[in-house]
Amino acid sequence: MSLHVIVGAGPVGSATARLLAARGEEVRLVTRSGTGPEHPAVERVAADAADTAALTGLADGAAALYNCAGPPYHRWAEEWPPLAAALLEAAGSTGAVLATTSNLYGYGPVDGVLTEETPLRAQGVKGRVRARMWEDARAAHEAGRIRATEVRGSDYLGDGTQSLLTAAVLPAVLAGRRARVPADVDAPHSWTYAGDVARTLVTVAADERAWGRAWHVPTPRPRSIRQLATLACSLADAPAPRLSGMPRAVLWLGGLGNPVVRELRETQYQFRKPFVLDSSAATATFGIEPTPTEEALEETVRALPR
Repeated sequence: MSLHVIVGAGPVGSATARLLAARGEEVRLVTRSGTGPEHPAVERVAADAADTAALTGLADGAAALYNCAGPPYHRWAEEWPPLAAALLEAAGSTGAVLATTSNLYGYGPVDGVLTEETPLRAQGVKGRVRARMWEDARAAHEAGRIRATEVRGSDYLGDGTQSLLTAAVLPAVLAGRRARVPADVDAPHSWTYAGDVARTLVTVAADERAWGRAWHVPTPRPRSIRQLATLACSLADAPAPRLSGMPRAVLWLGGLGNPVVRELRETQYQFRKPFVLDSSAATATFGIEPTPTEEALEETVRALPR
């Protein structure tokens, strides 16, 4: 039994904690509030993970340190850098493998399918933040100061996940209302199951072949927002969904008084045309198959407030 330290108790952090605990590992889950899943093998600790000394003490003796944190969406530029720096320092001081949960923002707008070889060329604030985090971790790994790896998924499905689909589309259509979406609702889009993120994260943390590079989380074939909304309504025995696209100008106006909506302007490219990732490398290397979209969506629908 080894100690595993997880920062963040959102959908991925909680799924990672449950997965490790079920395998008989010792889990320490660090959040500012001390929350997280209840399990005899999970120690929930209230601490500020951006405090390097505190995090280093909590990670002492750990086999792996998992970055599953999720600062407020509109405060990434302020809150990610000190947290990322503390994670690097803690991993370097303790020898724990640093395994980071990331996303696809660092690539920026891309024509074609995203692979792990796609350059990180984001120009937006959030994309640059995520790209810099990985560049710093990889540089520390290559310098021999830490052992690091990163997993990247697309928009999440699963219990408690927050995305354009789960926060804006599904609650409306399952209630029989029209959903107005800032997207091309018929464009193919990759959707990653949060449980598969956890499985991939735990796998790459323990496998030397994974260190020093990023991996895409095994993800099923892309589906459009309309396809997923239609399937969700079928699962919930709700009427067929009514969807309409939202012009960019409407989203821009909505962001004037809402900081979270304002941040969505920067990543509109992900929803206005096909946005597809290739995750074949992780499946070929580690044998991880993605959870079928139908299963992931069924869990998502069950968890939504009705």
